[in-house]
Amino acid sequence: MGYELRVVRESPLAFGELAKAIAPAGFELRGSDEIVARHGDGTHPVGVWREQLIGEPGSDWQVAQLVRLSAALGARLVGEDGEVYALRDGVVELLAGGTATEIGKLDEMIDAGPAAWTP
Repeated sequence: MGYELRVVRESPLAFGELAKAIAPAGFELRGSDEIVARHGDGTHPVGVWREQLIGEPGSDWQVAQLVRLSAALGARLVGEDGEVYALRDGVVELLAGGTATEIGKLDEMIDAGPAAWTP
């Protein structure tokens, strides 16, 4: 199991609400619990539903997709250590300890595709 990012809202997210909101944002539901996004000719996992939406990103593309999905749901993307991933002026930022660190431009992260991070 990797590092988890959770989609968190003030009011809990119901599965029916999730299922309704993802399609207009460009996401699909695969099976009963996996959210996927298209890239190239295929779909790739973004997160899973486990009474809340959780992602275990392995690429910048997945982080960017989770940020997009969180925004579409009116939620925040929160890491295990309490850091928040946010979108500001087209840039994905990591907010931790009162400091904002730029991760990358959303469009570039999406265009790069879901290739996994390498050590």
